[in-house]
Amino acid sequence: MIVIYTSPGCAGCRKLKSWLKDKSIDYVEKNIFKVLLNPKEIKHLLMRSENGTDDIISKRSKIIVENKIDIDSMSIDELIMFIKNNPSILKRPIILNEHNFQVGYDAEEIDAFKPSELIKIAASFCNESCVNWEGCALVRQREAVPEDENSKCIKEVH
Repeated sequence: MIVIYTSPGCAGCRKLKSWLKDKSIDYVEKNIFKVLLNPKEIKHLLMRSENGTDDIISKRSKIIVENKIDIDSMSIDELIMFIKNNPSILKRPIILNEHNFQVGYDAEEIDAFKPSELIKIAASFCNESCVNWEGCALVRQREAVPEDENSKCIKEVH
């Protein structure tokens, strides 16, 4: 399931929701100004981002600039509480599912959230020597992905 963190007036958020609707992809939307983010959820977002705070926090946000807040000097607990109390510092939209994490709407990278793309990736790594070959047959039939003789099964993909 895709979870998106949005805010009203966010152009990227509108583009994302339109893209998801056009692709008939189900999602859960969390408006960061209506739904209070809990500390566990904030910590999860921080852990999923490759570059920590740089990925999800806008250091140019009004509250940070005006109050001369040094995010980098905060402990993780202080940072989590700061985000909880000031959700406007989060970059938007934030998009995640079990496999992918993206901040901002990027038309080229958003395809990673298409279920068929994940199915194609899984199918491309499977051949007759795979222990999951029979189960993957359904995937291959649905997507009609050409089999590559040189592909090797990667069990983590299954």
